[in-house]
Amino acid sequence: MQNDKKIPVQVCYPGDKELILLDVQVSDTSTIKQAIEHSGVIERSPDINLEIQKVGVFGKIKSLDAGLHPNDRIEIYRPLVADPMEARRRRAAKNGR
Repeated sequence: MQNDKKIPVQVCYPGDKELILLDVQVSDTSTIKQAIEHSGVIERSPDINLEIQKVGVFGKIKSLDAGLHPNDRIEIYRPLVADPMEARRRRAAKNGR
């Protein structure tokens, strides 16, 4: 008999206009990808592409097939819009350094 124990997790994504936080109940054998799909966040933000975007739990990068623990916060990371080193150089030049 299969274990149908449910655990609470949260899926978060910084959308273009709002921070999306979704509390969901998933099977304790669910993967990160399954929890994301179950949450409905992809329907709310069709710009999410799990093929290229990184995901993590509490700020630590994880694979889509990683397991979950109760109360995990699954984070879907947006791609960087600017190179961090280039942005730092511009700020330093602006501040006269």
